Amino acid sequence: MLLNDTQTQVRDMARQFANDAIRPLAEELDRDERFPHDLYRQMGELGLFGIGVPEEMGGPGFDTLTYALVMEELSRGYASVADQCGLIELISTLLVRHGTDGQRANFLANVMAAKTLVAYCITEPEAGTDVSGIRTEAVRDGDGWRLNGEKIWIHNAPVADLAFVLARTDKAAGHRGMSIFIVDLHSNGVSKGPKEHKMGQRASQVGALTFDNVRLPSDALLGEEGRGFHMMMSVLDKGRVGIASLAVGIGQAGLEAALEYAQERKQFKQPIAEFQGVQWLLADMAKDIEASRLLVRSAAMKIDAGEDATRACSMAKCFAGDMAVARSADAVQVFGGSGYIRGFEVERLYRDAKITQIYEGTNQIQRMIIARELLKNGAQA
Repeated sequence: MLLNDTQTQVRDMARQFANDAIRPLAEELDRDERFPHDLYRQMGELGLFGIGVPEEMGGPGFDTLTYALVMEELSRGYASVADQCGLIELISTLLVRHGTDGQRANFLANVMAAKTLVAYCITEPEAGTDVSGIRTEAVRDGDGWRLNGEKIWIHNAPVADLAFVLARTDKAAGHRGMSIFIVDLHSNGVSKGPKEHKMGQRASQVGALTFDNVRLPSDALLGEEGRGFHMMMSVLDKGRVGIASLAVGIGQAGLEAALEYAQERKQFKQPIAEFQGVQWLLADMAKDIEASRLLVRSAAMKIDAGEDATRACSMAKCFAGDMAVARSADAVQVFGGSGYIRGFEVERLYRDAKITQIYEGTNQIQRMIIARELLKNGAQA
């Protein structure tokens, strides 16, 4: 699948940054669970955040395919870093599509520069895959709102300045009774839980947020009241392309590490790359990574063409997530006992891969979406 000159240049720039700035820090960041503020500031200066924000709004104005390319290359360096790019892309897309001129002026530039750290708050103790279970509530209070509730497992929660919070504004209206609010996390009544210690992607911070009678001004509402669920769903396709691309990057990093090791490691007086069993592992890794990459790019191009991309995005996310877990395991297998030891890249990649089957909609949910789309629209792509 051919890329145009701009896409190639942006991909190469992201690849160079991953090689020079991200990969040398990946082991340290994973070990220490350190949030890399300086790295994100550099990425903001390079224009690697808010990739789809139009030029007239201060962004680079790139398409979804370019976003996918950047996500893959950053993840090849370290998936936790790519995760931040994906989060900012979703938040900036919400602001571009649904924000007022004032909201965009107040927040967009600082979000893209990583000067304002953001969180996207949906998940609750009783609401994960089933978003209808959310209990966080915003009620009118004069010309503003009062927000009460709890969110868990929120990306960036321990470090964020600003949160985009999905809350109920009409208990009786179901999905049509949800709205999104922009919440200053330094406000009275906001409390942050401790940082969670995760299996993988350990440098991306995850935690809980509690809202206790938090006063919100009228302009904290994003878009129309009651349209929060619709707005959230409107960015899911792009979000799934992002996670699928991240999964491809993990797989690619594993293949590169395994290929190099297989040519250097000797057993029975020859490189293990000479053994057919190892060759088959490398071949399966390469073919599945390339298949995932093509699914991702096809889905991204459908979004860019304005087509219904739901099935394509779910297929890409599901296939790439499963691939990342299976093929990073193959990379560990090529390394043998060394691959099971902390400090070897493939051990980290294996841990980083698992979440790609879970977040942005579990792969079981992706299969349900794919089947639903097939039953509704038929088998033709």
